[in-house]
Amino acid sequence: MSAGELVLRDDREDGLTTITLNRPGKLNAMSSPAFVELRAHVDAIANDTSVGCVVLQGAGRSFCAGHDLDSIAEGEHPPSPNFTPETIDALEALPQPVIGKLHGHCFTGGLELALACDILIAASDIKMGDTHGQWGLVPIWGMSVRLPERVGMSTAKELMFTSRRFNGDEAAAMGLVDRSVAPAQLDAAVEELAREILGNSWGTNRIDKQLLRDGGERTRTDMLLHERGLPHGRPDDMAERMAKTANKKR
Repeated sequence: MSAGELVLRDDREDGLTTITLNRPGKLNAMSSPAFVELRAHVDAIANDTSVGCVVLQGAGRSFCAGHDLDSIAEGEHPPSPNFTPETIDALEALPQPVIGKLHGHCFTGGLELALACDILIAASDIKMGDTHGQWGLVPIWGMSVRLPERVGMSTAKELMFTSRRFNGDEAAAMGLVDRSVAPAQLDAAVEELAREILGNSWGTNRIDKQLLRDGGERTRTDMLLHERGLPHGRPDDMAERMAKTANKKR
């Protein structure tokens, strides 16, 4: 990792990769160059079989304050018209489980980024919200799809229409995050969850994640038939794990 990068990647020997948004002076607000770096990391991780779990976090005092409004005012443009939302789509589509580690601030575009993660753990004192309406902006990074998937349509409407701020405990109560913990416990909670995930078959986790994704695009009956057809095969470590389990029972 080098200090000049806008997005950092750190790999551990146990298979945990941490992506860190690294603009702490801007509360990690996302600019086009930051999205270019994030996309490069996401694309590389997608094809890296040495990675079993990913944590997305922010450096300094916040996870992500949203889209850098200065970059909007300055007319900054991404490499292609849909590059930014496609990067968030790519994060969501990573084959590895992704944990969003949320603290400080998580507003608007930052919330859209977080919603692409599989599991969200937030510090109880975090400040969160969708503030598109406050600025006269509209969501184009997936808020109108992923937020109601998390909290339901009526709650999503209330949050979007009011630009209301809320903390981690309130986010957990509405189902927006999976867990709210005391700020001092955030690191340990994410570490414990990551270790549990890494302790399972990485192949199973990849297939489970893809099957869950498949289910959002099919009818229930079709998905039941799809699943039993083993469309993504079996984990590479299936035989090894079953042999170990059998040996333990003897």
